[in-house]
Amino acid sequence: MVALALDIGDTRIGIAASDRSARLANPVAVVATQEVLQGARSFRRILEDYEPDILVCGLPKTLSGDEGPQAAHVRELASHIQQLTQLPLVFVDERLSSREAKRLLSSQGCSEKQMRGKIDMIAASLFLQVWLDAQNREDTHEHGAKV
Repeated sequence: MVALALDIGDTRIGIAASDRSARLANPVAVVATQEVLQGARSFRRILEDYEPDILVCGLPKTLSGDEGPQAAHVRELASHIQQLTQLPLVFVDERLSSREAKRLLSSQGCSEKQMRGKIDMIAASLFLQVWLDAQNREDTHEHGAKV
């Protein structure tokens, strides 16, 4: 199973994908939001290259865990992308993923300007990895220890 993660913003969408075994998340690209919503060639090529089975969309929540106006907007955009791709859609908490992505890039010596194009796809890979780990833990608990 391949999961495609989307970190949806008003301007751009960070995209990450899992490997075929659904164990490891990798940053893929940052694509303009309008290109994704319109099913532009840049987004279609990602879909063709990775052949995802599910969309995992980051949902911005407040620090208290509530959904604010931005979460409703993200749900609306994600629903449009889901209709476009005809893939199942799940939402995951993306709180602090962008902050963690900035911290990681900064620790690698990236300037603010260099970070701008990377933060969204790194954030997508971070929340995708959390989701993959949770899925794999569930599978282990349901089916006993994996060999």
